[in-house]
Amino acid sequence: VQLQASGGGLVQAGGSLRLSCTASGRTFSTYGMGWFRQAPGKGRELVSAISERGHITFYADSVRGRFTISRDNAKNTVYLQMNSLKPEDTAVYYCAAHMSFRRLRIGVGDYWGQGTQVTVSS
Repeated sequence: VQLQASGGGLVQAGGSLRLSCTASGRTFSTYGMGWFRQAPGKGRELVSAISERGHITFYADSVRGRFTISRDNAKNTVYLQMNSLKPEDTAVYYCAAHMSFRRLRIGVGDYWGQGTQVTVSS
């Protein structure tokens, strides 16, 4: 599985961005998908995850209520809608896939995208 993330950019605080991650292959619907981020000098953290068919979602406390994860299995794509962005959301965002949603929840990914930079100015 190859993952291609896009949609990052520079936005002012309070603004919105939508990240997309498109996967190659025909087995996308069998993978749990997640969005991670890594800010300069910090470790990687799980931001949000979604189960194979989208029935179960997870959000980190820091983004709950502001970010929404969704997926379109027909398009092999997972999205992260980010609203009310804050400067502390600035990071490189990575999408990841794992056949076990439980493993994804604890930060384990089988496949990783290349990352997309999100910068939120104050």
